[in-house]
Amino acid sequence: MATTASAAASDDRPLVKRHRGVVRIWHWINAVTVFVMLMSGLMIFNAHPRLYWGHYGANPDVAWLEIGSTGDAGFVRVGPVHVPTTGVLGYWHDKNGALQRRAFPGWATIPGGYSLSAARRWHLFFAWLLVVPGVLFWLWSLTRGHVRDLTPTRAELTPAHVWADVKNHARLRFPAGQAALKYNILQKLSYFGVVFGLLPLLVLTGLGMSPGMVAAWPWLLDLFGGRQSARSLHFIAMALLAGFILVHLTMVLLAGPYNEVRSMVTGRFRLPPERADAKQEELA
Repeated sequence: MATTASAAASDDRPLVKRHRGVVRIWHWINAVTVFVMLMSGLMIFNAHPRLYWGHYGANPDVAWLEIGSTGDAGFVRVGPVHVPTTGVLGYWHDKNGALQRRAFPGWATIPGGYSLSAARRWHLFFAWLLVVPGVLFWLWSLTRGHVRDLTPTRAELTPAHVWADVKNHARLRFPAGQAALKYNILQKLSYFGVVFGLLPLLVLTGLGMSPGMVAAWPWLLDLFGGRQSARSLHFIAMALLAGFILVHLTMVLLAGPYNEVRSMVTGRFRLPPERADAKQEELA
């Protein structure tokens, strides 16, 4: 009887349209593209695991970030901060038990074995899959009003509203009922920042590292303060994007992966039931 009642309660919740087709297609293209570019980018970084600011940088120069090894220990150094990473970064053993001194291990890179040329081919091919659909998605968002869905309102940007949403997420109290169909302020800030901030920054800094593109557009070096600065900003943007993906996947798992993934595959979403105390929380 309990199972039947539970099923009936589930059926009472409407299955509604949540994500438009263009959003879903772009999401899944990006899901594949970004992972391939992250992993091939780590292999490219392995060729010279040091980052600098300015126009020039090589082994004798002082790097602000370095991943390497000394003796039998791996490390990550950021400025004066030195963190041991033996067995994870800089000094690790591959699946055959062979010692490797590359920055990132094979399971995190494309290809798994060291090949700068292959990594560059992967990276540049998938860059087209990032840029072309990205530009089309931008145009669609601007002309079809989707950008308004991602733009925070003045009321949403008040400290009280943002802090309330932070507390609800910390307590795993996600929007329910009709509120679940709209982006909350944390989603708006993160999605808007990624779509119109991080992704364009990744593309422009990537172009800023290309001698051919810089020859055609020398203003790229002026924009970022040098090729090494562009490389550093590219790496930082990549790290922020990786952090966003980690948080995004965690939120999907906590909010209910079946319902969330179904909405991004079919566009249909089962509305979570309204909480009995939702009205009291609004008034509090």
